[in-house]
Amino acid sequence: MRKIAVRIGELLAVLFVVSFGVFAMVTLMPGDPAVAILGEGHPKHEYAELRDEMGLNDPLLTRYWDWLSSAVRGDLGTSLVPPQSDVTDRILGALPVSVELAVLGLLIAIVLAVPLALWSAAHAGGTVDRIISATMFATLSVPSFLAGLLLIMIFANGLGWFPRAQWVRLSESVPGNLHHALLPAIVIALMELALFTRILRNDLIVTLNEDFILAARAKGMPPWRIMVGDALRPSSFSLVTLMGISLGRLIGSTVIVEYLFALPGMGSMIVTSANQGDFPLVQGAVLVIALVYVVVNAGIDLSYGYLDPRTRRVHA
Repeated sequence: MRKIAVRIGELLAVLFVVSFGVFAMVTLMPGDPAVAILGEGHPKHEYAELRDEMGLNDPLLTRYWDWLSSAVRGDLGTSLVPPQSDVTDRILGALPVSVELAVLGLLIAIVLAVPLALWSAAHAGGTVDRIISATMFATLSVPSFLAGLLLIMIFANGLGWFPRAQWVRLSESVPGNLHHALLPAIVIALMELALFTRILRNDLIVTLNEDFILAARAKGMPPWRIMVGDALRPSSFSLVTLMGISLGRLIGSTVIVEYLFALPGMGSMIVTSANQGDFPLVQGAVLVIALVYVVVNAGIDLSYGYLDPRTRRVHA
């Protein structure tokens, strides 16, 4: 409980720093919110009156406190660009798309990476290991936009197996949603698959030289049981950490994939709102992504005690 309390304190501190940094940087973005709301061609005094009404002439700390006080209550403001709408509603509409793509992409990557890494580590230095390593290196070398275009050309335009530029929400149809989400999730999974496989393979090779693995081999335990039952769990520290970092990163960085497939996710929403000068939407979206990021990584940190009981004594 003490460790959880410390993590919650750290989470709140990180969110405070991130929120203030984002708020300060957004104020430096080019554009005038008054012009974004009223449009071009109005008298200057109308713009000045609107800025006063919105508090844009107040000191930075005053404006930040007002925004933070509302954000804590769940009110992230109203978007500036017509049609004006509640920022929280806009985020709640886009966040499930990005979260689903990120989670589905990570699941595909981890389901493939674990057996590949186990197989590669079990044959370290052999032909199988070299083939898997070369394939993962080649996968890392392919940019996500190029991989996405190739998959669209082959499986969407050529074979017609998957749709493009369409999205069906889970609430509407689960099979339809998975049909639309699978191909972009595969594009996301390719890069993560290569990273996960290489990281886990290297950690497995180190673990297989530990004394407890040598003792298990001396007892005559089957190789598959040693790999899966004894070596996999303590070798998963780096993999689990990387998964947590990847999940937080992917939620806000799937811009290319969302653009290629015309998906209404967080990445495309942030880019569009930044180009339009919609400051409240940018601030709210980045704050929510930061919240997801720190919560996921705090959970990953707390899971280390399960992966290796020795870490419980370290933090005791």
